Amino acid sequence: MDSFDLRLPALRAAYREGGITPRALIAALRERAAALNAEFHLFIHLLSDAEIEPYLAALDERDIDSLPLYGVPFALKDNIDLAGIPTTAACPAFAYKPDTSATLVAQLVELGAVPIGKTNLDQFATGLNGTRSPYGKCRNSVHPDYPSGGSSAGSSLAVALGVASFALGTDTAGSGRVPAALNNLVGTKGTKGLLSTAGVVPACRTLDCVTYFTATASEASELLALTARHDPTDAYSRANPQWNDASAFGAVTRFRFGVPAQLEFAGCDESPALFAQARAGLEAIGGEAVEIDFTPFLEAARLLYEGPWVAERYSVAGALMESQPDAVLPVIRDVLAKAPGATAVDAFRAQYRLQALKQQCDAVLAQLDCVLTPSIPRAVTLAELERDPVAANSLLGHYTNFMNLLDYAAIATPAGFMRNGLPWGVTLFGRAYTDQYLLSVADALHRKLAVPLTGGAQQDAVLPARAARHDRMKLVVCGAHLEGLALNGQLTSRGARLVEATTSAPRYRLYALAGGATQRPGMIRDTANGAAINVEVWDLPSSEVGSFLAGIPAPLALGKVELADGSWETGFVCEAQGVEGAVDITSYGGWRAWLQRGAAQATEAPAA
Repeated sequence: MDSFDLRLPALRAAYREGGITPRALIAALRERAAALNAEFHLFIHLLSDAEIEPYLAALDERDIDSLPLYGVPFALKDNIDLAGIPTTAACPAFAYKPDTSATLVAQLVELGAVPIGKTNLDQFATGLNGTRSPYGKCRNSVHPDYPSGGSSAGSSLAVALGVASFALGTDTAGSGRVPAALNNLVGTKGTKGLLSTAGVVPACRTLDCVTYFTATASEASELLALTARHDPTDAYSRANPQWNDASAFGAVTRFRFGVPAQLEFAGCDESPALFAQARAGLEAIGGEAVEIDFTPFLEAARLLYEGPWVAERYSVAGALMESQPDAVLPVIRDVLAKAPGATAVDAFRAQYRLQALKQQCDAVLAQLDCVLTPSIPRAVTLAELERDPVAANSLLGHYTNFMNLLDYAAIATPAGFMRNGLPWGVTLFGRAYTDQYLLSVADALHRKLAVPLTGGAQQDAVLPARAARHDRMKLVVCGAHLEGLALNGQLTSRGARLVEATTSAPRYRLYALAGGATQRPGMIRDTANGAAINVEVWDLPSSEVGSFLAGIPAPLALGKVELADGSWETGFVCEAQGVEGAVDITSYGGWRAWLQRGAAQATEAPAA
């Protein structure tokens, strides 16, 4: 059976070269999917010729350059609505036929993507293994003794087995990250509300996220940039800030990442070495590892199933459980059984505890660019799930359950293989609205580790030319804002942190400016006669930049400053006319040195 390179750039190239058409490709993929379904049970509903024809017909009058996702085949988890196709949530008695598609699905179709089928899942998205479905157990794409992971089981398999370029899943407790790790995929669990959940059967409405499964982080970045839009029909939708748009995806350098002091591998003798390899990979691309106390994160994770949030799941399936108990799988009934006993008092107490834990966890993340964890402690076998379905499933969520409760973004990325060939992965997580930055780090790590893609392909070695960015902006200061000096409080009061003390490139001159309540220098670029100036690089929350900028007096301004390592960062510069009447203090090498040794001689500063 023919296989295709379905990655977005490769598919576009194939369409442009005329080697295949969307109609021919989709027909071949549907044939392949039908053949695979008997063994892997990845689809609950594979679209028929008649059902898929309107999507293909809509492309007949368009071309590859008119739609960003022209002819791109995708699959969607069967708790996400597709107009005219039953939504089951893997429970036949719950099924309904929606008249309209979920907002995100409609967006993708408008962009030119073609849905090929609704994928299998753990019933009501309650599970992390992919075996809790009346439509069949989903086995792993690589090793028959292991599950696919869930609950977005079929969606991960659709990409891993080569029948879709990308797939939609959902992730409340890890349902997008666990199957990504087990099937050598990138799983993007974005910031809550970044992708619309209108038209999605809730698991926990306040926590649910729609996720992307892709072969690479760069594809996920593109999809996220195209579809991260505020949806007025979704009460939980949130606007995406400009610092998290498409241009935020780029090359990463000099970052700090957390590593849990309390690592759990559940007795696996291979996972520690694979995790150490991933950590070394991040260090090799410029990361500085910082050990962190993971205790509050793990306590928050326990609240998801041990606390009253189980009642939120019950609010969806509870009525069916009460009227038709046998319509719901026994293991799902067991998970939700304690929900009716939860009280409002329990809910508020749990929220208070969660908020206290979030304060602790946020304080940890405030000092970091991201955190690295294993995606799972270890893989569990199908036999283990058969023997003890609850405990084996719970183990898979050790590193995932806290994420949405704490409102963090997370990216699961491939990081190697076990000796038996089973894929193994890590997760990078960080503050809300750092999605594109996390994808940038995941992309760099994936390339550094040279992990083969599904199907054995290798990524090219070309990294993005632009620098990645997130919710904090680097700011180069050269004068009164230096640590300990008169205006440094304007940075620290805004939550800024010192990144490093360094020098500019040797192409600047420094002047002590005349006038002003506070002595200030001005730095002007001079490529012919410049010198290296001592500076500091600070890290400032992007949300605080506007108020900081408003307080900068003329002739100073923020512009781009070239540093000694050749990088360009935003920093203080001076307008040329501002040095009229100023004293050239370039020879001192920096403002602090001039204050210490030259202030008394300011009017007689030596010529440079």
